[in-house]
Amino acid sequence: MFGLGLPEILVILVILFLLFGAKRLPEIGEGLGKTMKEIRKIRGEKKSEKEKVKEVQKGDLISDLKKEVEEIPGLKEAKEIKETAAKVNRITKFLK
Repeated sequence: MFGLGLPEILVILVILFLLFGAKRLPEIGEGLGKTMKEIRKIRGEKKSEKEKVKEVQKGDLISDLKKEVEEIPGLKEAKEIKETAAKVNRITKFLK
């Protein structure tokens, strides 16, 4: 968890036992367990919220890019010229 090995955890448990006694250790363990459970729950909620925000932002980003591309000066005219050139190309192929 925090890079603690078995000897370190045992030393911590012995110190806790000496400080709080045998009667209070189960209460402390229960409180720690509930705290860890809440922390995991909050992390999970934040991750899911971040994923939702990313999906929304991705969709917004694509639509924003499309709008910006459509606003490029001369783009509409360039598309029309390209379509006209394609039509002329098809006609000339037909006439050959």
